[in-house]
Amino acid sequence: MAAAKPADLGRYYFRHLPQKTFPFLTAQETTSRLRQWSMLGRIQAQAFGFDETFQPYRKDDFVMAFFKDPNVIPNLKLLSDSPGQWITLGTEVEKIEAINVPCTQLSMAFFNRLYDEDIVRDNGHIVKCLDSFCDPFLISDELRKVLLLEDSEKYEVFSQPDREEFLFRLFKHLCLGGSLCQYEDVLDPYLETTKLIYKDLDSAGVCYPSTKSHEQTFSYFVVDPIKRHVHVLYHCYGVGEMS
Repeated sequence: MAAAKPADLGRYYFRHLPQKTFPFLTAQETTSRLRQWSMLGRIQAQAFGFDETFQPYRKDDFVMAFFKDPNVIPNLKLLSDSPGQWITLGTEVEKIEAINVPCTQLSMAFFNRLYDEDIVRDNGHIVKCLDSFCDPFLISDELRKVLLLEDSEKYEVFSQPDREEFLFRLFKHLCLGGSLCQYEDVLDPYLETTKLIYKDLDSAGVCYPSTKSHEQTFSYFVVDPIKRHVHVLYHCYGVGEMS
């Protein structure tokens, strides 16, 4: 006899898909980079299936149903206040706000303007600048100025709609990293890792539950409405694994 679906979850019913793997979490080159960027051990991706057609205008219903689902509560991983301790959600969420994140940019050529505007040299090296701070981030190159400083000369290289794209958000998160991030001198590691994670997540549409306490603490819901899968990408800002 089939189990009854919860009656108050906006019709959506979820199931955990633990067999789904994400190579970026295990590939040696990627994990080495995440360690350097102080994100290893603090970033997680999980997959869940759902039973009804996803409608973007019902994103809040979808996300609330997800957080209240009895198959999600004991399986969704997040970091506790204890350093590096992974726990499960464990309880229903009472309030959530989500925004739709566009996924119209699919090519890494989107970032070619970094070369065109002399933010990155032709040999791939990121142009350095005098150190400054945009709390809590150290800005020591032109790339981080473009990412963080609205009054910088080249901030408008990326328009506001550009900055809302999932591809840009993912790239920015990797560039800024965790609290002990060791920045790259060249652009390619950021581009390659962005491309790998984007591919792993099978991006089709993204919701962003935005009750964040820090720009680098994030959770993205990457929804595939055809397969009826949702991939949850989560990161909690802090000190990543060192070894």
